[in-house]
Amino acid sequence: MKAVIPVAGAGTRLRPHTYTQPKPLIPVAGKPIIAFIVDKLLEVGVTDFVFIIGYLGEKIENYLHQAYPNLNKEFVVQNERMGLGHAIWTARNSLVGTDEIFIILGDIIFDADLSKMISNPLSCLGVKNVDDPREFGVVELGEDNLVKKVVEKPRIPKSDLAIVGLYKIKEVSTLIDCIENNIQNDVRTMGEFQLTDGLMCMIEKGVQFSSYTVNNWFDCGRKGILLETNSMLLDKMEQKTPAQSFANTIIIPPVSIGENCEISNSILGPHVTIGDNATIKSSIVKDSIIGNYATIDEVMLHHSVIGSDTSIKGLKQSLNIGDNTEIDFS
Repeated sequence: MKAVIPVAGAGTRLRPHTYTQPKPLIPVAGKPIIAFIVDKLLEVGVTDFVFIIGYLGEKIENYLHQAYPNLNKEFVVQNERMGLGHAIWTARNSLVGTDEIFIILGDIIFDADLSKMISNPLSCLGVKNVDDPREFGVVELGEDNLVKKVVEKPRIPKSDLAIVGLYKIKEVSTLIDCIENNIQNDVRTMGEFQLTDGLMCMIEKGVQFSSYTVNNWFDCGRKGILLETNSMLLDKMEQKTPAQSFANTIIIPPVSIGENCEISNSILGPHVTIGDNATIKSSIVKDSIIGNYATIDEVMLHHSVIGSDTSIKGLKQSLNIGDNTEIDFS
């Protein structure tokens, strides 16, 4: 089995952070989003990876080479972002001869037993009941409990089962043929070549799909969901005593603190992630994500996402600030 991880998107909903950093590299509970995905796949024995990169792709490639030097990985560039189906089609040459693939979107955090999807004898889609299915690809099940239809962002949904970005495909060549047929015949939904259209083509050809309901799933494309995911993961982590002590500082778990941080006269937590080499002085920070090399001085922060190489002084506010920013409210 080969894992296919599309990470070519521009992450427009998380701007300004994604102007300088691709969304899969945004830190959550102490490590980038993409690291959670890779680690989950390694746990269930997947060893071969194809990453479909595009916007700021060199940063993703550099991170993966550094963090996973021994990973059997290949990078495919999607020069034009024309939909998830098009992304998979772009990687078609890397999938020749592959019996099965596991597609996972590179900007999601999920709580699921991937081994159950992998061991399923049929192709399988990860799903979750949602309040508003109109924002997602939607699965409709038949009387036999198999997938009878998939629709991308339907105006009038007939189901509340959303596809969560997890796809195990056994009939790889059929999927590629279906997507290629859609591209050749310019079959688009909302202006793009959707993976859901390729899956529907497979169903029409007689391929059977089952569904697997995940426990939790977070599309980390918005600030609020990103912070909610950070809190959830920190709550699940075993709280470790920081390797270094910080002068006159109170830490309220759960908190994740990166390496080589300078922290003094502050109160941190709960639900705070701090990147490497950050400096925090005389501040109170809770329910926030602080990037690498950020400087926070005499600040009260809550429900905030602060990018890397950012400097903030003298402020009580909720912020959403991108990388390479300096703000002085003193």
